[in-house]
Amino acid sequence: MDKKIILAIVGLFGSGKTEAVEYLMKTIGWPKVYFGDVTFDEMKRINLEINEANERKTRERLREEFGQLIYADRTIEKIKNLPESPNVLVESLYSWEEYLEFKKEFGDSFKVLAIYASPEERIKRIETRPHRPLNREDAISRDYSQIENLHQAGPIARADFTILNEGTKEEFYSKLDEIIKKLS
Repeated sequence: MDKKIILAIVGLFGSGKTEAVEYLMKTIGWPKVYFGDVTFDEMKRINLEINEANERKTRERLREEFGQLIYADRTIEKIKNLPESPNVLVESLYSWEEYLEFKKEFGDSFKVLAIYASPEERIKRIETRPHRPLNREDAISRDYSQIENLHQAGPIARADFTILNEGTKEEFYSKLDEIIKKLS
């Protein structure tokens, strides 16, 4: 790869984003920058116990105090401060506004990989997964909320690459390998 790549992995809840990031970190060795670390960093800074209620309060306070782009701005700052500016995986970029901020900052070096799975496939996964399972009604509600409130559809629609993730893990990994070849 001749120039730096900032690759954001996007998709709705249960599509396979975390699986994709973990696989890519392991196989290509790129570091990950996680949007959620902005919340955790702030909680550590002010000595706040890490739990769901405090996380929510911290997210809301940060956005109220610093604006909706606080997560994008602080994540961009982390990327710029990485040693030797390596290629980077970005996990949990959600909104159209965040997408535009990354595009403005990194231009053609910023790429987006959307992971797609049908609502039915994602609901099956979400209902049975060991961490953060949701029932069908809650999963559908979360989808609507992420699309309407977080403007999550924009980055998915504008992705440079899209993978349909409805098969085996091996098939999914093979598709991820193909994307990396295209980036090389």
